[in-house]
Amino acid sequence: MPLTLTDLRRHAVARSLFAPTTLTDAVRQLGGFVQADPLRAPARAQDLTLRHRVKRYRAGDLERRYPSLPLQEDFFINYGFVTPELRALMHPRQARRTWDKARWRLAQQVLDVVAELGEAHPDDVDAALGQGRVKNWFGGNSRLSTELLDGLHYRGHLDVVRRDSGTRCYALAQSWPESPDPQTAMDAMADALVQKYAPLPATSLNLLISMLAGAAFQWQHLRKATQQRARERLAPARVDGVDWYWPADEDPTRGWRVPAKVRLLAPFDPVVWDRRRFELLWGWAYRFEAYTPAAQRVRGHYALPLLWRDQVIGWANLKVAEGRLVHDLGFVERRPREAAFTAALDEELADMARFLGLPA
Repeated sequence: MPLTLTDLRRHAVARSLFAPTTLTDAVRQLGGFVQADPLRAPARAQDLTLRHRVKRYRAGDLERRYPSLPLQEDFFINYGFVTPELRALMHPRQARRTWDKARWRLAQQVLDVVAELGEAHPDDVDAALGQGRVKNWFGGNSRLSTELLDGLHYRGHLDVVRRDSGTRCYALAQSWPESPDPQTAMDAMADALVQKYAPLPATSLNLLISMLAGAAFQWQHLRKATQQRARERLAPARVDGVDWYWPADEDPTRGWRVPAKVRLLAPFDPVVWDRRRFELLWGWAYRFEAYTPAAQRVRGHYALPLLWRDQVIGWANLKVAEGRLVHDLGFVERRPREAAFTAALDEELADMARFLGLPA
C-alpha cells in the first residue's frame, strides 16, 4: 500500500510520545535535547514537554533535579537542556560574534572571579568587578558581567550548575578534548534533529540543519554537505507532492499505535514544533501568540495544541485561579461529541492539575 499522510501522522505522534520513562532516558529519546522557555502558562515549556514522557513527572522537576542529572544547559538549535554526548559535538565552539582582545581581557576577569568563588551568581561577579552596564543584543541595558557570563557559557568556558530563583549560576567548565571531526560532528547533530522531529518534509530537514550554525558556527560551511549526506542515509518517500524523510530503520506503515487519549502539548513540543510539518499533517496553521499584541491574538496568549488520538483538533488556554486549574478550549471545527473524548479530556485535565500540584 502507498504511504499516506495518515501513516506519517501516526508515525509522528507515536514515535515522539513514547511510553513514559526516566527523565534522562526521555531526553535521550528526544534526540538529546529539550527546548527551554521562561514563560510559565501554566508551566514552563520544558516541563510541559517532559510530563508526557517521564513517569510521575511534576512541574519543576527538571530544575529541582538538574544538579544531579547528567544534563547541561546549552544552546543547540535553541536554548535548552542537552546530554553530555550532544554537547561534546559542539565544543569548543566559535561564536558568530568574535570578541576583541579588550573584551577577552574583561572576560578573563570574570573567569578569575568564578574560579575563586567556585560557584558564582551573576550578582557576586558584578559585585567583585563592577564592570558597568552595556546595551544588549535586543536593545535594552544589562550588566557587562552578565553579558560576559552568557558569552563565556555559550563558548564553553562555563557550565550552568544550578539556578537561584531562576537565575543561572556558573562554574568553570572542564577543558574540552580535541575538537571532533567536523563533518562527523555535523552528521551526528543532524541525526539528533531527525530523531527528535521526524518524519520531516525536505524543506524542514534543510532548515533544521541550517540552524546548526547556532550550535557550531565554526562548521557552518558544511551545511549543504550535511543536508545532502542526511538525505542519503535517511528513508525517503514522496507523499502528495512533498518529499519526506525519517530514520532508515523505521517504517511509517508498520501500524504505529496511538492511544485514545487527549494530550495538551507545549507550543514547542516536538510533535507540533515544526509549523510547516504541522500544516501538512493537520491541515491548519498553529501559531505561538505569547508575543503577539493581545488584540491580534487568534487563539490566546499561550494556547496549547490539543491532540486527540493522532489529530490536533484544537487548543486550550489554561490558568490557575484561586488554587484550581481553569481551562478555555477552542476547536478547529467542532468539539467531538463522543463520550470517549469527554472522558479522555477530563483525564488529561486532572493529570495536568496533578502535574501542577493542584487538586484535580
